Amino acid sequence: MRKKTHAWEQRKLGEVVDIVGGGTPDTSISEYWDGDIDWYSPTEIGDQIYVRNSVKKITALGLQKSSAKLLPANKTILFTSRASIGDMAILAKSATTNQGFQSLVLKDDNIDIYFLFSMGYKIKQFALIHSTGSTFLEISKSELGKMNLFLPKLEEQQKIGTFFTALDRYITIHQRK
Repeated sequence: MRKKTHAWEQRKLGEVVDIVGGGTPDTSISEYWDGDIDWYSPTEIGDQIYVRNSVKKITALGLQKSSAKLLPANKTILFTSRASIGDMAILAKSATTNQGFQSLVLKDDNIDIYFLFSMGYKIKQFALIHSTGSTFLEISKSELGKMNLFLPKLEEQQKIGTFFTALDRYITIHQRK
């Protein structure tokens, strides 16, 4: 007997994640820099699925005195929102970003991070279509939050996420050869 499947539920991206912009501490104040808090710029994103160590780091004071926010590990997808829109990475260690990001922070445990990450091409496509700007294109937090997603139950998300994790590992192994 076949197991009955349930339809995927349509949700807005902003309903399932908090969309968090970044910030930059004043670069002229040395007490804000060379600390132990990772601080990513868009140029560091896109080559790897998980990120654990940024090029530049800020101090706790730099975090406090800027609009940067500490993003939780394993619940955040860094998403570049300007210039090179749509580069993504899963945050493996709590960190901050500059203002070139609209990071996606899972609101609850009903979303599998790798499942959402695997939808990156659709999120990027939406962002490129809905971005605005005269000097450079950028997608806003409010506009990104309007994106429609179709989500299965968590168990199915996890199965899909596990499949894509294995597929990405396989591709990486073959690229190294």
